[in-house]
Amino acid sequence: MRKLIVTNIVSLDGYFEGPGGNVMALPMDGFFDAHNLERMRAADTLLYGANTYRGMKGYWPLVANDPTVSPAVAADPGLAGLHQEIGRRSNETPKIVVSDSLTGQDTAPWSDTTTIVRRADAHKTIEELKTQPGKDILTFGSRVLWNDLLDAGLVDELYLMVGNTVLGGGTPAFAQPRSLRLLDTRRADGSDNVLLHYEVAR
Repeated sequence: MRKLIVTNIVSLDGYFEGPGGNVMALPMDGFFDAHNLERMRAADTLLYGANTYRGMKGYWPLVANDPTVSPAVAADPGLAGLHQEIGRRSNETPKIVVSDSLTGQDTAPWSDTTTIVRRADAHKTIEELKTQPGKDILTFGSRVLWNDLLDAGLVDELYLMVGNTVLGGGTPAFAQPRSLRLLDTRRADGSDNVLLHYEVAR
């Protein structure tokens, strides 16, 4: 049985993004990037909502070709290899995007690796995908989607990186009260972020 894994960064006060939808208010440092790459290496399917998908396909293909276009790499050239691998894996890994608005014309340059699933079919599609052989199914961002899948009992584990910032407002990470079981915590030298690994309590 394959696992559906959610990985995201949240503020210390529990926000997924800051006021006005500002995700850049969160401290996405080298530890955050290294963890995301670790999760991508363990996955063979990426799962997105439409907004996150649009953002990812507009960013990572450029970084795969030239990592210096990444602001993080510009600030720390030592991250170039890490960002380029994330970009390459983002290009190559099969992707499912759940959307009622996207069409095939909206998927370039990821047309060959993207499957669009309509919202009404999302639960059945993910249920079937989880029964197939393979590695993890991984979702980044996509708060509306993963909260819906969490409510449907389809999410297995969450990796939440708690950033060293208090936003004081924005979009809460969770849409409903939730019971989770802590599996592990992790820190990294040079980062004030903390990674929390949870299993969904059944």
